[in-house]
Amino acid sequence: MADYYELLGVSRRATTDELKRAYRQRARELHPDANPGNPSAEAQFKEVALAYETLSDPQRRQQYDRFGESGAQAGSPFGGGGGLGDIFDMFFNGGSPFGGGSGPSGPPRGADVEAIIEIEFAEAVFGCEAPVAVRTAVTCVDCEGTGADADSGPVTCPECGGAGQVRRVRQSILGQMVTAGPCGRCNGFGTIIERPCSACAGEGRHLDECEYTVDVPAGVDTGQTLRLSGRGAVGPRNGSSGDLYVHIRVAEDERFIRRDDDLIYELAVAFTQATLGAQITIQTLDGDELIPVDPGTASGDVIRFRGKGVPHLQGRGRGDLLVRLVVETPKDLDDEQRSLLEKLASLRGEDINPPEQGLMSKLRGAFK
Repeated sequence: MADYYELLGVSRRATTDELKRAYRQRARELHPDANPGNPSAEAQFKEVALAYETLSDPQRRQQYDRFGESGAQAGSPFGGGGGLGDIFDMFFNGGSPFGGGSGPSGPPRGADVEAIIEIEFAEAVFGCEAPVAVRTAVTCVDCEGTGADADSGPVTCPECGGAGQVRRVRQSILGQMVTAGPCGRCNGFGTIIERPCSACAGEGRHLDECEYTVDVPAGVDTGQTLRLSGRGAVGPRNGSSGDLYVHIRVAEDERFIRRDDDLIYELAVAFTQATLGAQITIQTLDGDELIPVDPGTASGDVIRFRGKGVPHLQGRGRGDLLVRLVVETPKDLDDEQRSLLEKLASLRGEDINPPEQGLMSKLRGAFK
């Protein structure tokens, strides 16, 4: 295949707008409808379409500039996804400038709706069912969504014959050009409401409070969003419904700090427990857990319990529970306790000569 820039007739420094103008011109010249029975023009038309699709994408254009055609082809406009139809949708509102194809018609889709729910820390870890209330558009019961009075009903639009679109023919240097656009009489619905429903004024919907139950999967965290397909606003006159997007907020827990799928628990350990060893029971999300504190434990030591953390949202298994030991220094010792510690220090040969109190410390002590 020839160089993509040469196919479009632009320089390698061409802007996005220059690429678009060049492509539109070349597409009109080479389109099969403008060159019936000319296989060469059809082949060139496909090459030009592929060239534009590649160069109009900044990332693929960069790959093409560096590695050529083989480095840029993530897909063909005539294969699955994207392609020539999307290009004509962008330029000609859903139809070929030569009359092939048509854009969307009928009732439009309803809007998407957003909501926020707050769940407890344990609910986020293990999953739950949570209610969510939204005020959104629902189908009118009186007219069953048609928008028309019960005794009349919608009437097929005489302008577009129910297609929701009208085609217009104009002359060009290539001959007749056919363009399609929404019907101005029915606004693209394909039907006309002669006697609107009094309950919804012809909309086929009205606002109401709706409550849904959301299945919150185990392992979610603050900032993540759940999508409920078809739970958004109903479209006018029986148009399809949008989606409901539920944003998650997780309440903090006074015991645990979450780090990805691991849970961190800070356990206060007495000086004597850290020195002589102990077994301390803590309450975790899975129940009571016995924490073995080895003799000589230092502050900051971590004990890991595998599989006791948060379930992996995108896979099996769970994170870990990390118990961080924080050794507390005793304060406010009585005379007997101080004497015992001084004796211990003497036996260990440790210097315990405390610094003398400063003037400010003495003054503060005098006013206690």
